[in-house]
Amino acid sequence: MIVADILKNKGSSVTMVRPDETALDLSERLRAERIGAAIVSADGHAVDGIISERDLAYGLAAHASRLPTVPVASLMTKVVVFCSPDDPINDVMGVMTQKRIRHLPVKDGDDLVGLISIGDVLKLRLSEMKLEADVLLDYVRVQR
Repeated sequence: MIVADILKNKGSSVTMVRPDETALDLSERLRAERIGAAIVSADGHAVDGIISERDLAYGLAAHASRLPTVPVASLMTKVVVFCSPDDPINDVMGVMTQKRIRHLPVKDGDDLVGLISIGDVLKLRLSEMKLEADVLLDYVRVQR
């Protein structure tokens, strides 16, 4: 299984926010779209950073009551880790675990083609494990 298998089901929609949007604006978008992260881009194409629920939580500790007015650029993760559609799921799981990140933008060359979460990865992996278990059960039944 590869990242492209996740994107087939999930699609390639990526929520983007501008660096000058406020933390409150971002929070409202995340809630409305029921997502946990967004790509930060000044021009709508280039990835300037990524911002997640975790960044907002850390921002609350750093900015307290001013957080709603703090610009996303002050809270975002600037060094973005990417994956590609051809990356094996097990490799992606390793990167997410090792770097302690829950969202990975997907790039195909220079093009941003999706954003996957640890939940997406686990969902695919669980369906893969269920299929393996079903195949093994069928094999055992035939052997009887």
